[in-house]
Amino acid sequence: MAASDRKPILLDFEKPLVELDARIAQVRELAEENDVDVSDQIFQLEARSVQLRQEIFGSLTPSQRIQVARHPRRPSTLDYIQAISDEWLELHGDRRTGIDDLALVGGVGRIDGRPVVMLGHQKGSDTKDNVRRNFGMASPGGYRKAMRLMEHADRFGMPIIAFIDTPGAYAGLEAERLGQGEAIAYNLREMFRLEVPIICTVIGEGGSGGALGIGVGDRLMMFEHSVYTVASPEACAAILWKDAAKSPQAAEALRITAPDLRELGILDQILPEPIGGAHSDPLLAAATLKQALLENLQVLSQFSIQERRELRYQKFRNIGVFTEAAV
Repeated sequence: MAASDRKPILLDFEKPLVELDARIAQVRELAEENDVDVSDQIFQLEARSVQLRQEIFGSLTPSQRIQVARHPRRPSTLDYIQAISDEWLELHGDRRTGIDDLALVGGVGRIDGRPVVMLGHQKGSDTKDNVRRNFGMASPGGYRKAMRLMEHADRFGMPIIAFIDTPGAYAGLEAERLGQGEAIAYNLREMFRLEVPIICTVIGEGGSGGALGIGVGDRLMMFEHSVYTVASPEACAAILWKDAAKSPQAAEALRITAPDLRELGILDQILPEPIGGAHSDPLLAAATLKQALLENLQVLSQFSIQERRELRYQKFRNIGVFTEAAV
């Protein structure tokens, strides 16, 4: 997760920041050419740049948060695993088809000396890698691999840490033929019976059943600019209005942001991101994630197995339950 020398990828709403940074660079250049001290002016411009960045990222609309969640440089599952673990050994295959799904990765490792099983969706770092990993859209084999790893964790008493980052499960004909719906449904059922602590974190985009396939846990956390949705805003707009261009309206209506989901009782904890998004300072984002994981593991370890399973069951039973009252 080292800093990259690649040209930064800018989002539409970041244009004012780009213009201000260009002005700062211009002032520096002119000062050097004319041997003039403009340190006070540069200090003021840089302070304004920080303030403007805070204002922009502190008031993102749902559709803008989606752009941040889908940012090509946003840290991935493997980025976080490598940053927070002392040791890491990736495991492969579902032990059924002989195919290893690269869109869903997992293995065993240690966090601060504690053995854990970590798994999650994996998008690519560039176009070629995205194609190889199917843009983080897992096949049935990926979800069966994940379940195999979770059963391994349960057998040896290791907590499970799941990272969610997918637009959805792969919906191709071959995936349906191999039982995509059954594989996800099986994971949903089996994760409720597991005896070890389970912590799920939405690190980017949590889409539909593809996210839920590894999303049943004792704790659900989200980075503040991540999204979690039953369907992408584009798909929702196409279904409701026959116009995918209305996705911003759909994003508002779906209530897919971390604050919305916490208000609805679905989300347990929001993880703050560096100003500018997790991709602007991946190591800081990883440190925040690691601290939250360790704190939640400490709390969950104090419950008995039966208490944890009952709390997990009740947590999901209560989602979507509302009490009506006369106004």
